[in-house]
Amino acid sequence: MASETIGDWLEAVAREHADNTAVTFLRDGRNETEVTFGQLQADVNRFANFLLDLGVKKGDRVILFIRKSLVAVTAHFALHRIGAMAVPLNPGFKKSELEYLLGDASAGLIITEPDKVSLLREIDSRAKLLEVATGLAYQDIDFFRAASDSAPGIGIAPGDPGLIVYTSGTTGNPKGTMLTHANLVHDARNVIDIWEFSANDVLCHALPLFHVHGLCFAMHTALLSGSHVRMLDQFHPDTVIAELSRNTGGAVCSVFMAVPAMYTQLMDIIGKKYLDFSHMRLFTSGSAPLPVKEFERITSVFGQEPVEREGMTETGMNFSNPLSGPRIPGSIGLPLPGVEVRIVDPNRFSDVAAGEVGELWLKSSAITPGYWGKPEETAETFKDGWFRIGDLGKMDDAGYYYLTDRIKHIIISGGENVLAKEVETVINQIDGIDESVVVGKPDEKWGEKVVAAVTLKPDAEVSEADIKAYCKEHLHDWKCPKEIMFLDIIPRNTMGKILKEEVKKLF
Repeated sequence: MASETIGDWLEAVAREHADNTAVTFLRDGRNETEVTFGQLQADVNRFANFLLDLGVKKGDRVILFIRKSLVAVTAHFALHRIGAMAVPLNPGFKKSELEYLLGDASAGLIITEPDKVSLLREIDSRAKLLEVATGLAYQDIDFFRAASDSAPGIGIAPGDPGLIVYTSGTTGNPKGTMLTHANLVHDARNVIDIWEFSANDVLCHALPLFHVHGLCFAMHTALLSGSHVRMLDQFHPDTVIAELSRNTGGAVCSVFMAVPAMYTQLMDIIGKKYLDFSHMRLFTSGSAPLPVKEFERITSVFGQEPVEREGMTETGMNFSNPLSGPRIPGSIGLPLPGVEVRIVDPNRFSDVAAGEVGELWLKSSAITPGYWGKPEETAETFKDGWFRIGDLGKMDDAGYYYLTDRIKHIIISGGENVLAKEVETVINQIDGIDESVVVGKPDEKWGEKVVAAVTLKPDAEVSEADIKAYCKEHLHDWKCPKEIMFLDIIPRNTMGKILKEEVKKLF
């Protein structure tokens, strides 16, 4: 694909596949609206010209604080057409979360919904708002359709930023990751190539549009390959199961992307029922680690091994298990084309020996130029041109990579480093344990002591003494948890990542 910007690429796809369905939007599990690539491109241009008439300029930040909808898709691509930076935010954010983000982004316009206006006005009475009633059917939202459907004549270079996505903020305040058109195009091309996306594919899209997983890896990849996207307004497990198991009656899904927590919900509902997923060619998992037992369960329930991969807001997708070749449970797979990898001692900044654990450093054309308005944080993240991802990992003899833990999750107890994931792996082997989270608790004597929060499987009976005894059998004493807390639910963010800082607060 010769196109160097997201807008040009979508336009080229729309010319080639004008009459093919681009998106079918499902609200509450029912087909609400279907648009072809030609219709979508015309509306993208109309929305782009409408925004120009509103005074939005190239380089402006525009916040998308709206529910997942076709108008959200159209607005996103329209901003790419005029060189503005789309800033998607979780529409469920509360006042305390929004106050920081609105101040940090300093956006010239906020595209939002009528029921969000009072909240936004309370935070910033002078903010420029564009109200969109996404509760209406897409064809009834006509405020931009009087504008011209001609391509706006805005010159956009590959190096121009097109997107700011805020990191999950598992620790500290979120940072706005800038992604250029070159970053986004490189990432989309890589994913299309390694997962062999084509116009014959139909993606069941159940992810949110305010993270790179749902926005870039899923939506960009599918639409820019000419695939048909069956887009759910949100993750409804029953609807997803119906979509994935349906093999007649219109467009039949072939690809599904999800986070591990979504797979768990689906499999809990399916239970021991037999459903036919043989028409599906690809199930992928990302955004959080996929436990080996869940890999095996997915394989059993859906009839094929999932493809586990690794990516970040700042870097796009970096690793993936192969379509053709071994898919190794617990491994993030092989580096994508154009991704250079080093495994480095984070203290000495020297490469570690093969098979040893170190911090993963990356180089690729998909990596962010930096964080919005944060030059110091940007400088800290890069070292000699390499991006430090903050994850510890290793490579095996076959070239497959494994993440072992986050550097920030290392517990230093009495001068000894404890990898939280190592302790979690041991605890999770105990019969009756559903999941565990290991963190460090401040301690006057040891600096930090190892503590663990656990959830139990239904009707399981496991005591604190049972867990401590099992750990002492399998770990050095200084790695064993000194306190155990039993939880009903482990705190997570919207993409299923465990919020370890929230767990620490519980102790």
